[in-house]
Amino acid sequence: MGPDGSKTMLEAAKQLLKPSKRSDVPPFIVMDVMAAAAQREAQGAHIIHMEVGQPAAPAPATAIKAAQAALVHGRIGYTETLGIPSLRARIARHYEDAYDLALDPARVVVTTGSSGGFILAFLSLFEPGDRVALANPGYPPYRHILSALGCEPVLVPTSAETRWALSAKALIAAHQRAQLKGVVIASPANPTGTMMDADVLTRLIAVAESEGIRVISDEIYHGLDYAFTAETAANASGRAVVINSFSKYFCMTGWRIGWMVVPEELVRPVERLQGNLAISVPTLAQVAAEAAFEGRDEMETVKHGYEENRRILTEGLPKAGLDKFLPADGAFYLYADISRFSDDSLDFAKRMLNEAGVAATPGIDFDPIDGRHFLRFCYAGSTAEMHEAVKRIGGWLKR
Repeated sequence: MGPDGSKTMLEAAKQLLKPSKRSDVPPFIVMDVMAAAAQREAQGAHIIHMEVGQPAAPAPATAIKAAQAALVHGRIGYTETLGIPSLRARIARHYEDAYDLALDPARVVVTTGSSGGFILAFLSLFEPGDRVALANPGYPPYRHILSALGCEPVLVPTSAETRWALSAKALIAAHQRAQLKGVVIASPANPTGTMMDADVLTRLIAVAESEGIRVISDEIYHGLDYAFTAETAANASGRAVVINSFSKYFCMTGWRIGWMVVPEELVRPVERLQGNLAISVPTLAQVAAEAAFEGRDEMETVKHGYEENRRILTEGLPKAGLDKFLPADGAFYLYADISRFSDDSLDFAKRMLNEAGVAATPGIDFDPIDGRHFLRFCYAGSTAEMHEAVKRIGGWLKR
């Protein structure tokens, strides 16, 4: 304090630079692992990247060609806030083709990746203080975004009994302890890769809605299903909010383009929010996304590569020493139990990166309770890399 009791200039400056409490969310650890792996590569190491959920394949050739043509045209301006009408119509047609669902394009909202979709969904559905259920383990930004928006994420444990998927019984138990306003479901799920069949998904949604719990369905890994075909929540309820993206199946992570399917009454609120937060989604990405649907044959070839990678890991990792992992029904993840070797997945991941040259994500990123016993491996890379990863991990664990 100054001699007259006032704040000094330094103290005042510190106060001005103090971040808000809502910004105090945990980091997305997978990005820290990615940075550490890049640092090792800069030092000359050859790293097998299995940390980030990012396809090694490029966007469909149809998407790239459309983007190139748009650039040649020259002018890339704003689009309608909800997205280019022809793209919204093409997304709606996708639901007819993939799920036999007649969907009004007016309910489709184009977003800046699925991340933009979650922000819009949470803002349009929930008030500060609302409790929203999430499966544990689960995708970290669900809870981090909710926390930043002033909501309370409620972690609901999953188990082998429900194939590591959120169950209606567990959801209702959490709701009875303290009222829930929403639930986020995912099938295929990240980090587990596990799926719910159509009957289980429909029952979960029906039970949630009967209790007044709003449902948000993360369907970003649809198309990447191996055990059985994924079902959309839009077929189970017209009141559910569906979020999807071109990032995973269409290999367009850096294009930052996704979409939502929302109930009719949410279209205008979401439009108002997006108009103020972003004006519109990047035009070039929208043009490419519409053309991506015509590149499905190319993407199916990529998917078959994931299936082979899945086989290599599920057969090879047990021989290497990691013989306990959750069912890899879909997506491109394998969630492995490392408790035989360590009870600190962060330390284990650091050592595996530095000593074996394999980058994977510690389970604490996805599960703050039991994640110290797990590691997530992404198998979206090349087949050669998967063979090499198994070889390196096996040699490292047997030292």
